[in-house]
Amino acid sequence: MKRILFGGAVAVVTALALVNAASTGGESTARSKLVLMAPASPGGGWDGFARESQQAIKSEGISNNVQVVNVPGAGGTIGLSQFAQMEGRSDMLMVTGGVMIGAVELADSGVGLDDVTPLVRMSDDYSVIVVPADSPYEDLGDFIEAWKADPGGTSIAGGSLGGIDHLLMGLVAEKVGMDPRDVNYIPYSGGGEAITSVLSGTTTAAVSGYNELSDQIEAGNLRALAISSAEPLEGIDVPTFKEAGVDASMANWRGLAAAPGISDADKAELVEIIEEYRQTDHWQDALERNDWTDSFMVGEEFDRFLEQETATTNELVEGLGL
Repeated sequence: MKRILFGGAVAVVTALALVNAASTGGESTARSKLVLMAPASPGGGWDGFARESQQAIKSEGISNNVQVVNVPGAGGTIGLSQFAQMEGRSDMLMVTGGVMIGAVELADSGVGLDDVTPLVRMSDDYSVIVVPADSPYEDLGDFIEAWKADPGGTSIAGGSLGGIDHLLMGLVAEKVGMDPRDVNYIPYSGGGEAITSVLSGTTTAAVSGYNELSDQIEAGNLRALAISSAEPLEGIDVPTFKEAGVDASMANWRGLAAAPGISDADKAELVEIIEEYRQTDHWQDALERNDWTDSFMVGEEFDRFLEQETATTNELVEGLGL
């Protein structure tokens, strides 16, 4: 009961924070005041994306007042549900991405991205599978051979159930002829816990974003077996899954959505703001610092991408038995 009451209190507090941020200024335009909603706790990937966006906008005075509001919970679906109620708010943006699509399918809350106004895909980062440096698995082929021989005994640490890491391992399992339901996936709340798990020997391998694991890889504590990008990445000396013999790739993409019910003119203005801050030195530096790949996509191209991404994610979620 305490957990239920605490969860309810958090939801109320975050909802009030979002409403207060949205309501200040009344008739404000996005050029005078802009609220960026990160549907996650401070310190995570979506929060980092929102705050890098905030600083990029500030760096060139693209909007006079930029706030970041965090609404954590349930893979972003709590924030999504609240954002879907901000009808007509032309001075708000919400961070979204691949993780949210899987979370929407799992939550079955009746609220999805079609209840807001998806605008752009901004950047991608990629997951990497690692083992301890002293692991007997020298490459991905060694790992997959052992994995197929004993799926239950080959545990893989990663982020939340149905998240990008989990979906990726379901896809890899499918590509190598395994039943994705046999994947012994151990979910953690973040990359740090997954690292601890694999380094301590609690799990056989771990999957997380490259930028979360790069320090341990470069320090020689972890051995990277493969990265989930479709093509080799400049400056990252890790083979893709395709290069390692498995025809699998998956991007942890991030983008932005506007509130439902905004006018075409307001939508165009928000896209213009995004395109402006994308060109700033701060944003270009953020891409490099965070090992993000610029994957800007807007309009009909983005709409088609979302449709395909949703279908693929739903198939993987079903295949994993979630």
